[in-house]
Amino acid sequence: MNKIFIVNVGSESRKYALYQDGECVFSAHFEKENGKLIENSTEYVIGQLLEQKLIGAPNEIFAIGFRVVAPGSYFLQNKIIDGEYMAKLEAAKEQAPLHINPMLAELKALEQILPGIPVVGVSDSAFHGSMPARARLYGIPKNTAEELDIFRFGYHGISFESVVGKLKNIYSGNLPEKIIICHLGGGSSIVAIKEGQSIDTSMGFTPLEGVVMANRVGDIDAGAVVYLSKKFGYEPDEMENYLNTQCGLLGLSGKSNDVKELLEMEKNGDENAKLALEIMVYKIKKYIGSYFAALNGAVLLVFSATIGERSAIMRARICSELENLGIVLDNEKNNKTISVDGFIGKDESPVKIAVITTDEMSQIAAEVAVMVK
Repeated sequence: MNKIFIVNVGSESRKYALYQDGECVFSAHFEKENGKLIENSTEYVIGQLLEQKLIGAPNEIFAIGFRVVAPGSYFLQNKIIDGEYMAKLEAAKEQAPLHINPMLAELKALEQILPGIPVVGVSDSAFHGSMPARARLYGIPKNTAEELDIFRFGYHGISFESVVGKLKNIYSGNLPEKIIICHLGGGSSIVAIKEGQSIDTSMGFTPLEGVVMANRVGDIDAGAVVYLSKKFGYEPDEMENYLNTQCGLLGLSGKSNDVKELLEMEKNGDENAKLALEIMVYKIKKYIGSYFAALNGAVLLVFSATIGERSAIMRARICSELENLGIVLDNEKNNKTISVDGFIGKDESPVKIAVITTDEMSQIAAEVAVMVK
């Protein structure tokens, strides 16, 4: 029996799962407490697997799947993590230390707890490898981009791949030609899909670009970043930390990065909470509109991830006043569709609207099964 252990290190959480012959038999999810992730979570999870007799010994695990969020062309493919891979990750710390340092720590812990088991680095950017040059390149000299490997790599690719897989089943293999998917959670990104391939996405070189997120600033004028760093006297790492952890919904509201909490604050008359939510919705609507232009129309709009799957209110606000694009929400269907797959547009809506739950862990397990046979 093939047993695959999955590790997903996020900015706010760690997720683990054990798959046996393609079926999930165990899962665990750890959130930050007092700003810190639980220590020794991998050791604890392996202990649980042994205690529950899901494995008789750690070496029963056939392979490990590890979600990799890292800028760089090297990370655009799924690969076995070896010495070269670890060296590349170490080198990439300079580009995105907030995302890569936790991954490195987790990989080193896995080597101690589960030595000798092949680890597959499953790329969170591979799905976006199909983006054309016009979407991948920034307006910097092309030779600089190539020399320093500065491109728009995009992220949440594992999630998007999972959603596309579900859509293929729903449409019996006849995937709609033009799709826009909104992955809305603590980190959020939008993707434009044509004939099953990503042609553009809102995140760029790092997961910092794009819509306003829980703690991340999203799109901001580079000149404003330079000015802020001068005024604050921040070194580059300090500036990156500020833009990743103190901005977004948290910075705009001054109180919370949680959409559910902000909606409650808004009900109670908190104007900053109201404004934070309005800005997030506005930025998402702008990306949806821009991808209608990039695709020359769309057939299907999909909401996924924590906010996209659970918040009927946010979905309604995003779809509001998009009727001229052919997006017409059915409020009754929308309100009834929470954390389940379903269509939420009016029957006469030219653009179909759907909620599709993402399953990154199963997608990672499927990718690992292909890599390690």
